[in-house]
Amino acid sequence: MDDYLPISEHGLIGDLHTVALVGTDGTIDWYCCPRFDAPSVFGAILDRRAGGWWSLRPRGDDWTSKQLYIPDTNVLITRFLSPHGVAEVEDFMPVGLPDGRHCLLRRVRGVRGRVDFQVEVEPRFDYARADHTTTLHAHGAVFASPDLCAGLGSPVPLARTERGVRAGFPVEAGHALTFAFDRLRPGEAPRPSDEDEAAAAFARTVEHWRRWVSRSRYTGRWREMVTRSALTLKLLTYEPTGAIVAAPTMGLPEQLGGTRNWDYRYTWIRDAAFSLYALLRLGFPDEAGAFMDWLAGRFRDGGDREGGPLQIMYGVDGRRELPEEELTHLEGYRGSAPVRVGNAAAGQLQLDIYGELLDSVYLYNKYGNPLFAATWDDLTRVVDWIGDHWDQPDEGIWETRGGRRDFTYSRLMSWVAIERAMRVARQRGLPADLVRWGAQRDAIYRQIWDRGFHRGRGAFVQHYDTDVLDASVLLMPLVKFVAPTDPQWLSTLDAIGRELVSDSLVYRYNPQASPDGLEGDEGTFSMCSFWYVEALARAGRLDQARLAFEKMLTYANHLGLYSEEIGPTGELLGNFPQAFTHLALISAAFDLDRRLG
Repeated sequence: MDDYLPISEHGLIGDLHTVALVGTDGTIDWYCCPRFDAPSVFGAILDRRAGGWWSLRPRGDDWTSKQLYIPDTNVLITRFLSPHGVAEVEDFMPVGLPDGRHCLLRRVRGVRGRVDFQVEVEPRFDYARADHTTTLHAHGAVFASPDLCAGLGSPVPLARTERGVRAGFPVEAGHALTFAFDRLRPGEAPRPSDEDEAAAAFARTVEHWRRWVSRSRYTGRWREMVTRSALTLKLLTYEPTGAIVAAPTMGLPEQLGGTRNWDYRYTWIRDAAFSLYALLRLGFPDEAGAFMDWLAGRFRDGGDREGGPLQIMYGVDGRRELPEEELTHLEGYRGSAPVRVGNAAAGQLQLDIYGELLDSVYLYNKYGNPLFAATWDDLTRVVDWIGDHWDQPDEGIWETRGGRRDFTYSRLMSWVAIERAMRVARQRGLPADLVRWGAQRDAIYRQIWDRGFHRGRGAFVQHYDTDVLDASVLLMPLVKFVAPTDPQWLSTLDAIGRELVSDSLVYRYNPQASPDGLEGDEGTFSMCSFWYVEALARAGRLDQARLAFEKMLTYANHLGLYSEEIGPTGELLGNFPQAFTHLALISAAFDLDRRLG
């Protein structure tokens, strides 16, 4: 399994509809078209031999490579250095192409000397389940499957392989050649390669990203990392609806060889709500407004679901059905099977989503735009539902599959949901049953203190009737449930530091102490590590918080990207990059900057 490029050795490009992962070896080994949750066209990251790929690199093996983004953009450069010369591949996806086009542009530029390159394109449509035909044309090749047709525009003659094409060509200093992989209509031919047109597309794409990120209000100590996190969150946004995906990949393991391999290419209410909060803090109200519009659509089609007015996740187009299946023909990243598509957790009851949602709505109303009357009516129905249903077991934030429990975090966020709704109602003078809401809020507060705080452990615990710790309670002072210097909170923070923290890295919980219905172990959760930083900072432990934050920055990949988890030797694990981690970084950076002065 050593022929798999590490997850960390990838950069991300995209066009606000979908993305591609580009490896430091010049291979695109993940790309879905025409949107994030469509079937893959290139999927070698899940099966190196059968998944499909697009390789563009020097011949032989006497070269090294380095990757970087053009500053303040999502345009990626992979530099290849060899004894014969230096060349670069510029990878990007133009934003806003007409006619629903989605184009991967790869521009090879000679920098010094002469470098002999090779290109190999081997698509595998529908997660490598669909056959396709390959037809050579004067300006490239067309790959046609039953459901999708794509063309490769090539500046050099191509030769057929068994299921794709390849070519070799020299690149001289000062010269450039552009390859374009484009979605086509049936019968359409690939477009001729035009260097002037490619250079113009490159310039427009660079300008697009720089213009967008220039709106950021963050000017603190960690501007480069915060800017990269903001650009990553924007890449994970599906522009037609404003929905934000949790991650653009599926099936990447939380433990090498393990079975915790999920599909994250959907919009979790929780993740998207936190993203709205991060974007508001950075100064991007338009993105926050687009998500609110998407959310209003979910209220309208919510109906009278037994599990509440909202699902925990949806497709980027708002669809509710996300059936889970295993792709048994794929071996999985480094043999980590099964590879899953779809997500059965969509049907779970997770009460905390309403708290994250209402907290973000409160901030949007305060720092974005005032809520519309129809939206408030929808939200009051949500709050009324929470008031009637908060006192029941659920599956919790971590989507365990071991049965429902009385999770402390779910109660905490139910309290947040009602408390924030009351704030909005008072600020705006909006109609609400404040007396009833207040009684329900207070009942939740007292129950958490009575049953969620374990006197023997001196700490808030994962769920009632247990002494197991859980990193989710790190949000307690962040959502203003408890004072950050309350002695009982500080004893909780100390307990988490002793049992769940390894240097700066934080585990969600201990699966052995609290069985979750799933096999295997997992790495540390990076978003929990940033929550820990912020909890330390709010507790006044600034030196400890800053050191933990700086250490966390060393676990990013070479481009400043984070996956969901970090393994025992520092490797990135889980789906990549993960929105939740990047928004937690933004929040921690803002808070640390403010407290450090």
